[in-house]
Amino acid sequence: MTPGRDDRDSAADVVVIGAGNAGLSAALAARAAGAAVVVLEAAEQESYGSDSYFSGGLFRVAYDSLHEIERIVGPMGLDGAAGVDDFAAYTEADFLSDWGRVTGYRTDPELSALIVEQSQDALRWLASIGVPFRSPIVVDGSGRARHSRPGWHGGFIEAAAAGPGLTDALLRLADKTGARICYGRTAVALDPAPDGHGWTVQCRATENGTTPFPAKSVVIASGGFQADAEWRTRVLGPGWDLAKVRGSRHNTGAGIKAALAVGAASHGNWSGCHAVAWSVGSGDAGRRDANHVFERESYPFGVTVNSGGRRFIDEGSDFGAYTYARYGREILAQPGQTAWQLFDAKASDLQTSEYRYKNPEAARVTGATLAELAGRLAGRGVDAGQLVATVAEFNGAVAPAVPFSPYVRDGCRTTGLAIDKTNWAVALDTPPFEAYEVTCGITFTFGGLKVDTAARVLDVAGNPVPRLYACGEAVGGLHYFNYASGTGLTSGTVLGRIAGRGAAA
Repeated sequence: MTPGRDDRDSAADVVVIGAGNAGLSAALAARAAGAAVVVLEAAEQESYGSDSYFSGGLFRVAYDSLHEIERIVGPMGLDGAAGVDDFAAYTEADFLSDWGRVTGYRTDPELSALIVEQSQDALRWLASIGVPFRSPIVVDGSGRARHSRPGWHGGFIEAAAAGPGLTDALLRLADKTGARICYGRTAVALDPAPDGHGWTVQCRATENGTTPFPAKSVVIASGGFQADAEWRTRVLGPGWDLAKVRGSRHNTGAGIKAALAVGAASHGNWSGCHAVAWSVGSGDAGRRDANHVFERESYPFGVTVNSGGRRFIDEGSDFGAYTYARYGREILAQPGQTAWQLFDAKASDLQTSEYRYKNPEAARVTGATLAELAGRLAGRGVDAGQLVATVAEFNGAVAPAVPFSPYVRDGCRTTGLAIDKTNWAVALDTPPFEAYEVTCGITFTFGGLKVDTAARVLDVAGNPVPRLYACGEAVGGLHYFNYASGTGLTSGTVLGRIAGRGAAA
């Protein structure tokens, strides 16, 4: 169903709010169980783009052998490649350990254990119904197996064509299986059915006011509240209205608000969010032509300074997979909410493909010498003298005789600095030099609704709200302070499938 068509025939067994990875996983699971399904999507069809669409399409998955991954992605062609043993297994214990470590062990233990345990099965399910996947493990020119994003760590598979490929496949499957998608419909309220056996979802439609959608069960999969500048500033704190929104402009927390209004319990790290280093030239939220090309996550292989020319983070504290989602907050706290990532020629082969996205908005400055680069940055408000001094001090603090390796925590570090770099510390001394201006890009918020392992929304007393489910970024309690890359899409699929099956039943 598209905007402008008659919504009167809108009764369904299950109404899913949100057409991203989690919502469409729920819709497909409910359809497979025989339920009539309507999916309400706030975006218009021609401008559709959920947060899943704007993602890199990366799923974190537990596996005991690469043969298990090949059951999802097909033959990987890694025979004889050096370093392939580094990827031989990523067990459930590994997954849980990494997830717990980066969240200070605050992640909901039952939900995280469920998601990890079902991660591989859920992805096999998606592959079996027609979502194409590929392995992000590649063999480089030296014959070494490595992740396509140098320095990334964990067990992963990747949707073919990244986020757009993932959502395009899910939308096609929804259409094929008969799930009706109603675009331009923002769910704003949940009205309990008079007999207590269902809901009416009240939607704000773009062209004809409020439209009711009755359903026996409802699945909330409408994301977090990161696109609502007022709400995120009130909850996350001063300055967050200045963060760039990486994904959909429709993720304003409407589904969360509607559930809270009928007694659902809030849960999780409401002052926390996934926030990355993001190009200052990204423009407004939800640019379908750009997807995630403005992400700048190769900072472990360079030096990051603020406009005062000073370092303010340990760029090598951990693999980028475990720091990229928290360093956006550190950038937002700098003067002007910006910073500069500095690299020399040695890092060019280690930068992700997003750094090659060159256009007038790319915020890239180059110099044949460090002094020339600093002089050009002075015209952009950077203290050039301090920048040169910072790099010189950094270069002099790099520990000698420690071999550099981007594939492990190599212990190649500095000593004696106010903020030491604990891995991948290599002197910036090989021209040409380049700098990328970055700001904070918010991906999603961590606070949300409390659910149980059946994806049922719980009330403040801990009891299930009848016939109400949630999945995806609307769920709180999974992420605290930080984020392990790939857990978002995986948890969306796992809890989405559980929610769809439960709602259909």
